[in-house]
Amino acid sequence: MPLASLRRQTLLDLLRSQGGMSTKELARRLGVSEATVRRDLAALAQQGLLLREHGGALLPEAEPPYALKLEQHRPVKEAIARRARELVPDGATVILDSGTTALALARLLAGRPLRAVALDLPIAQALAQGETEVLLPGGRVRNGFYSLVGSWTEELLGQVRADLFFLGADAFGPEGVTNHTFEEAAVKRKAMTVSARTVLLADRSKWGKRAPAFVAPLEALSLVITDLEDPALKARVPVEVVRGTL
Repeated sequence: MPLASLRRQTLLDLLRSQGGMSTKELARRLGVSEATVRRDLAALAQQGLLLREHGGALLPEAEPPYALKLEQHRPVKEAIARRARELVPDGATVILDSGTTALALARLLAGRPLRAVALDLPIAQALAQGETEVLLPGGRVRNGFYSLVGSWTEELLGQVRADLFFLGADAFGPEGVTNHTFEEAAVKRKAMTVSARTVLLADRSKWGKRAPAFVAPLEALSLVITDLEDPALKARVPVEVVRGTL
């Protein structure tokens, strides 16, 4: 295989593992100039194998980098988190899914007298204050995204009995909740089975989209907290609408 083809295949492999990368970081990892990387990105984009972004690239349907997720739609996520906080009584056992909307909720719950199972590392760190007891189910950490996945995570979750599971999603639509990775989807389903209620926290930017890994139908949810006003959603599951600005 020609050198350029090998390099471009390695570039695609890096994007698959990280979800998205900057031109500068790709150049460093590949040991070539940024100009070479830009030429490779242009060639691969022309073939439909990746999406070029300002200063970098993503795979089509790839999960956005964590740092980008953290900044996206922050006011809406905080509004959703404030409403979700009202559902949690002192003394409750709750599971918080991985993701940045659940992180906003974790910051509001931190220090309260409750037991919280955290499905990613930033959430555990945010919760570990005051009277809050934080449990980590172990497993493998997804590099760059910090969520816990794998058989260890699922096995230890099986020993939990939670009052509430606050579920995150990469996408949701009429067919249900979906996610970018099958490993995370499996962990989400396990958390649902050990929780009395599952509450989806999702802003309207995720509605009507579909990621590769199916999590659950809308009917399996107890409630959706969102900024989305859509009769099609309300016909399928209880919805509480918050006000926010995307």
